[in-house]
Amino acid sequence: MPLRSAAQRLTIRAPRLNSANLKRLMSSNELPAYAHRENDFKHTQPPNPNWDLGQGIPNDGFIAKEWNRDLEKGWKSWKLNELPVKETYQLLTSAVVPRPIAFVASQSAGGVPNLAPMSYFNAVSANPPLLSISLTLSPRRPKNTRENILNTRQFTVNIISDTFVEAANACSVEAPAEIDEWIVSGLTPEPSESILVPRVQESAVSFECELYKHIDITALDSDKPTNTLILGLIKQVHVRKAVLSQTEDTVDAAKLRPVARLGGNTYVRLGDTFELGRPSWRAWQDKVKKMHEEKKGSSSVDLKRQH
Repeated sequence: MPLRSAAQRLTIRAPRLNSANLKRLMSSNELPAYAHRENDFKHTQPPNPNWDLGQGIPNDGFIAKEWNRDLEKGWKSWKLNELPVKETYQLLTSAVVPRPIAFVASQSAGGVPNLAPMSYFNAVSANPPLLSISLTLSPRRPKNTRENILNTRQFTVNIISDTFVEAANACSVEAPAEIDEWIVSGLTPEPSESILVPRVQESAVSFECELYKHIDITALDSDKPTNTLILGLIKQVHVRKAVLSQTEDTVDAAKLRPVARLGGNTYVRLGDTFELGRPSWRAWQDKVKKMHEEKKGSSSVDLKRQH
């Protein structure tokens, strides 16, 4: 069976399906078995290693030529104020990819624990150290994670690796507030050091957070919140020694084996990587200024010809 490089995709149906359908899907022979490889993480050259300033998309490779030819097919555009919310969600989550996943542990003021994956998630800043999660609110019932964080002002964010992605996905079930997702997932709560909410022991990277700020986002035609943006102040980070880089001051993504979300029910794991250095203005300035002057000169000539 040929190996799939780059984005290695796996599809997991949310547990809103009944257990019989879920088991049938997971054991289906229609899909190849997941490749449990120790390390298929390859570091390659960038796509266009000979790219030069002002070149745009090089037209010297099959993929680049195909990409340029695709322009002939034109564009499809959506006015989102005319699109139903469900279709807007499907479009945005299929286009903004891959999205990292926050596996959020929280607990109510009464001590009832909650565990849920969130793919509206990212780092925000290093000073102060902040991360963000955005919670979509259901008109049918309150979001347990939101209520817990606003009431206790504490939560942990845990990074999901492919080794326990099914357990994490099980926590997306819309269970009543009194249901303990730790039991549903079979994962292990590990006591935190700076806050009362536990972290996930199986996660190789965990962040202990306090609520820094929250913003309720309302629909354009209503004053009722449809989403809540949570900014979390990171108090402490826990990283398994086994996933640290050689210098032990950063995380080695190949060892972490994180998964991310695409559109629909599709997840993705890391595949090939490449590096692109940050451009240096000192090294580029003479060439860029010359290009800029030449471009301005040719534009003024074209303008005179038009008149």
